[in-house]
Amino acid sequence: MNLTFFGAAREVTGSCYLVESEGLRFLVDCGMFQGGKAAEIKNRHVPRFDPETLDFVLLTHAHIDHSGLIPRLVNLGFRGRVYCTDATVDLLKVMWPDSAFILEKEAEWRNYAKHKRRGELKTETAPLYTVAQAQAALKRLERVAYDEAIQPHERVRVCFRDAGHILGAAIVEVWLQEAGQTRKLVFSGDLGMPSRPLMNDPTPIHEADYLLVEATYGNRLHKTLAATIEEFVDAINHTLVHKKGNVIIPSFAVGRTQEIIYLLTSFIRQGRIPPHTAIFVDSPMAEAATEVTLKHMGELDVDARELMAWTRHNDAGPYIRFTESVEDSMALNKISQGAVIISASGMCDAGRIKHHLKFNLPRPECSVIISGFQAQGTLGRKLVDGARTVKIFREWVPVRADLYTLGGLSAHADRDALLGWLGHFGRPPQTTFVVHGEEETAIGFAETIHKRLGWPAEVPVVGASYELKGGKAHLR
Repeated sequence: MNLTFFGAAREVTGSCYLVESEGLRFLVDCGMFQGGKAAEIKNRHVPRFDPETLDFVLLTHAHIDHSGLIPRLVNLGFRGRVYCTDATVDLLKVMWPDSAFILEKEAEWRNYAKHKRRGELKTETAPLYTVAQAQAALKRLERVAYDEAIQPHERVRVCFRDAGHILGAAIVEVWLQEAGQTRKLVFSGDLGMPSRPLMNDPTPIHEADYLLVEATYGNRLHKTLAATIEEFVDAINHTLVHKKGNVIIPSFAVGRTQEIIYLLTSFIRQGRIPPHTAIFVDSPMAEAATEVTLKHMGELDVDARELMAWTRHNDAGPYIRFTESVEDSMALNKISQGAVIISASGMCDAGRIKHHLKFNLPRPECSVIISGFQAQGTLGRKLVDGARTVKIFREWVPVRADLYTLGGLSAHADRDALLGWLGHFGRPPQTTFVVHGEEETAIGFAETIHKRLGWPAEVPVVGASYELKGGKAHLR
């Protein structure tokens, strides 16, 4: 059995792992790289294998850095099934066409810019995939319930467990028969932080021969939820009440936006922020994702279900408006004060958030709240790193607004939470691969695993292929 790492190896995005065994070939995830021009170049070179030879794909969750290149895979010849949870299917019906629309618009803009600079176009930039191709890829999806054993191949048994990360996110357990023996592989996907709003805690896993564990925050601890909530409340009140400005929150449309709506609603219910606070969600995809979340209420934790019920039956509940058109979105920039604007993308690199940042960053009475991971090379990372000017739509924009970073709202487990999840294993895996972390973070977390747990841990590079034999992993 061979395991090859095509992404999320010494970096956070581009999750893609190929398993091969006696003629069987399948992927776990096929995600998009994110973070500037270098990521775009990588995406153009995916896949580095023949999609037609794949038997099936197992998908941990809907986030684009895990799922976003599957439409490209299908367009290039993959004809198998993509197995994922029920909620993930519903989210992808929103996310893949939206991703394709953005890719089409970006290609269109680049071709226009080339034409404007050079005159006649000899070659046009094509999008990674189109909306039509994204729609076609949706037909490959196969719904799977949590904790339900499936058999996508006669030698493979699979079970999806709740990862507590976003709606539908899963830890994937794989039992593979080879040469009369059964080996178990576990892919953590993205693990959620325990005791956080909306989602359940990650499901404990007790054994594996080979484990792939994420390490996005493997080198640090998040702020406590209580401290994060205090900072969030203070940021809202300081901006809206004292400075008389707007609060801008870049947010991932899936998962993070729903969590922020939940928290703002609970603050209003508790009287911690002004009851008349105007909350605008400026992301068509976030609206659709929120509808999917409401459809799958049974997957949320008890507190979230109770708050949703209060909101539905309380006429004095929060003012929350989802913008529908581009004109509605543009109109938000005419609001000078009193608004909380939640908009995608979460790393500030695309979508409507860039317009809101352009209008509000230069205003010292406003604030920007960063609530999630910002990959290297993104606009969000530049803001977090303290840039005093940033380039938005080819214009230099001064950063005068206050910036808050709420690390405690991360949808990813921190170092101690990751170690806590690993601590449920009754026996150590023969080999643990640390993935989904920037290089220094991944190497550091592998060392932590070895020191704290005594386990052997590998930190693969992109393109590395391992032979899994006799319970050990040998670099090919």
